[in-house]
Amino acid sequence: MQYITGNNRKQAVLFPKCLDELVGEDNEVRIIDLFVESIKLEDFKFIIKLATEGRQPYNPKDLLKLYIYGYLNSMRSSRVLEKECHRNIEVRWLMKELAPDHNTIANFRRDNEKAIRQVFQYTVSIAKMFDLIGGKLIAGDSTKLRAQNSKKNNYNPKKIERHIAYIDAKLNEYNEALQSADEDNKTIIQNQIEKHQNRKQFYNKLSDQIVQTGEVQVSTSDPESRQLITRNNITEVGYNVQTTVDATLCIPIDYKVTNENDSKAMGGMLRRAKVIIGHTDFTALYDKGYHTGSEIKTACTMGINPMVAIPGVSSFAPDSNYNYDKFIYDDITDTFQCPQNEILTTNGNWYKRNTGRSTYQVKHYKTTKCQTCPVKDLCTKNAKGRLLERSEYAPYIERNKHNFETEPMLYKKRQAIVEHPYGIIKRQWGFYYIMTKKTIKRASADVGFMFTAFNLRRLINIIGKNEFKDYLERYVLSFFVIFKTYRNITSNIRHLIFRFNFRHPELKVA
Repeated sequence: MQYITGNNRKQAVLFPKCLDELVGEDNEVRIIDLFVESIKLEDFKFIIKLATEGRQPYNPKDLLKLYIYGYLNSMRSSRVLEKECHRNIEVRWLMKELAPDHNTIANFRRDNEKAIRQVFQYTVSIAKMFDLIGGKLIAGDSTKLRAQNSKKNNYNPKKIERHIAYIDAKLNEYNEALQSADEDNKTIIQNQIEKHQNRKQFYNKLSDQIVQTGEVQVSTSDPESRQLITRNNITEVGYNVQTTVDATLCIPIDYKVTNENDSKAMGGMLRRAKVIIGHTDFTALYDKGYHTGSEIKTACTMGINPMVAIPGVSSFAPDSNYNYDKFIYDDITDTFQCPQNEILTTNGNWYKRNTGRSTYQVKHYKTTKCQTCPVKDLCTKNAKGRLLERSEYAPYIERNKHNFETEPMLYKKRQAIVEHPYGIIKRQWGFYYIMTKKTIKRASADVGFMFTAFNLRRLINIIGKNEFKDYLERYVLSFFVIFKTYRNITSNIRHLIFRFNFRHPELKVA
């Protein structure tokens, strides 16, 4: 049987192909090259190390090209990228045969978190230029990414107490055994006692650290990672990535890496969205994890139309017909009307309420008619009668409830909008964990590259390779023309000054 045969590896060719001929004109690696070349390093605040002696440093643009290529092709490890510089034709073309070591590659990502965020914002600005950002409807949500810290190396006060109690019990056993042991066993037992005493000292230090910092938990491998609930009662030690996505074409416009839950995140997300979009005339969709009075107030006072899912009632009356939502509030008289048509009034005083997560003020509403009410047992278990609380944020919460109930179908779009990037990044690309170790800043650099790569992929797919490449070529060409013109003008001015000073030394111009 005849098979297709390849070329002889030892066959010499008269005219060998150059590296540029091995990379097709429609290869997206050329788009990556043009994209990075269109960036002005001084505007993006990359850390540029200038060597006064020894070997010269790498250009930040070359390392940025390498990382963007890596993230677009599901490669984040600095060691993997180092290998690709030697064996991957596309990377060799992109890097112009440069092959930095893995330490140089890793340090670039570690040191340039702010610049990486600016590169991401640059992709958003390109999307806005092509009218891919509608700016009328956005959705916000978060996703948990596992940190380089196991659950075993994450501690809270209760876990530390359990470990210390176990060690104390073992020490008691060893001390009792030490009294009746022979000389050979005494040495073994004494070693075990020292081992457990050292471990107890370690846990005591962790306990002191929790007391001093006021944190509820501590991680030993990645100090700023926290144990977070991923779904139901499943927890993972990691980071919480807050994301804002525009609804038009599901393009992320903002991200922030945190180690906290969602309850206090919406206000900051909306402030940044306002700056990015350029106005506040948009609707923001969020799930019930963001339903916090202070955050909804922030959205309303900014002029943004919030639509946050309403969580279930936390406290119930003995009969559901007498739950809080069945009482009608009158904002003119500042009173409540109960299902029995009785009026609950307030003394006008504000009382501080602390829920553990936040502190806010409430008014109390009650009536003396509760004592003679025939349905009192259905309404409350309080012997003094029903007491209602109205938060200082109630007007904003009611406005959000009106928005949510008026357009229920609009809110149903939230999941399809905001989960789209997560599905690609976590499921298709496999970026379900943080590659870097230690500090939110380093984790943010990793996440920044994820969303930069995602936006570039969206731009290439939506605009088209050829159109996007043509745009970048025109942009880069215009930049070099302007730079060349500026350099020529500067050179001519210097030449004229030199000639003037040569002819008129008494009137020398600096």
